[in-house]
Amino acid sequence: MKGMVARIVGVVPRALIVESYAFVRYAAAHLIPRPAQPAEAEFVSALILDRRRLLQGAIASALPLSLYGCAADKDAKRAPLIVGGLPVTCNLTLPVACTAKEASIKAGTAGNDFRFEYSKYSGWPEIKESLMSNRIQAAYMLAPLVMDLADKRIPVKIVSLGHRSGAVIMVRQDSPYQHFAELKGKRIAIPSRFAVDFLFLRKMLKRENMTPDDIVIVEMPPPDMPAALYANAVDAYCTGEPFGAAAQRAGYARVLRMTRDEWRNYICCVLTVREELIAENRPMVQDLVNQIQGAGVWLDEKQDNRNKAVAIAAGKGFFNQDPNILKFVMENPTDRVTYGDLRMIREEFEDLMQLSIQAGTIKHPIAYETYIDESFVRAAKAAPIPL
Repeated sequence: MKGMVARIVGVVPRALIVESYAFVRYAAAHLIPRPAQPAEAEFVSALILDRRRLLQGAIASALPLSLYGCAADKDAKRAPLIVGGLPVTCNLTLPVACTAKEASIKAGTAGNDFRFEYSKYSGWPEIKESLMSNRIQAAYMLAPLVMDLADKRIPVKIVSLGHRSGAVIMVRQDSPYQHFAELKGKRIAIPSRFAVDFLFLRKMLKRENMTPDDIVIVEMPPPDMPAALYANAVDAYCTGEPFGAAAQRAGYARVLRMTRDEWRNYICCVLTVREELIAENRPMVQDLVNQIQGAGVWLDEKQDNRNKAVAIAAGKGFFNQDPNILKFVMENPTDRVTYGDLRMIREEFEDLMQLSIQAGTIKHPIAYETYIDESFVRAAKAAPIPL
């Protein structure tokens, strides 16, 4: 067994096995059965309970980290607003906005002294719990998850988008699958039933006159997906970047479908704040939205800006990832993820909600005003990004 693990670890790029070593051991031992013809979809946790308990017990590890002076100086008069996020390219506007605002303050060109500090989290459940408990007051969140929280009277509101597109369906490079319909009866990993990636998968199923009963759905943290595909524990996975690009760049996976081609107005991660913050400090929330909107415009303006964003986000204070993988996302193709159009469009959110109702993750229609506050985007003035 130890020899098998050593061979896998020696072949899989190191960046792909961060936080996934336990899973590689698990997958290498072929402990996940591969049913020949599943009768119905089953949501299978691909991680053993020990890892789940470890993540739950390690929420404290999601403490704020800083880079390029993003955290407030000790002598600063105003404490920074902690904004939670995941190390995914759908969240790329957040490190850019955080860093740019600090640069403006240091240059003396900022119109105020609001500061924003990135706090890295390992998964959506941890961010959700932190928002619910008021441990943090702002974060990038999954849009359907915010809808559900607001419906359950958790005082949160979406105040801006964070990106457009950015999800992919990956298969092994040597697999015979060329068409989505060929995945019938196969094991496909998704991050969560609340993830918009799951809705993307459902859209593709419907397009091929298939249903979730035609595949086996496996819930799995995105960082584990490349290793799972490499070990043949799953036949495909559907997730956001850079976890598709990581396996593609390593040479053993290829894109079967991506949202840029199939769902152009796809939205997933949204800037969410607690209503107490809105009530107590509207100017700070407005400034954060301005910074995010400015970061989006800046990222789509030219490739050199994306290269700068990669250098920032790859650092230990933010995503702590291989910059070459992030750069691959930004270039293959250049609109794999887009950021310039961060408008809040009611019809798009209501379509997303209906898809979530059909998926069973939201139980009934939720009024748009329950989970959305458009006022900040309507008043937004995209901040300059002096990077």
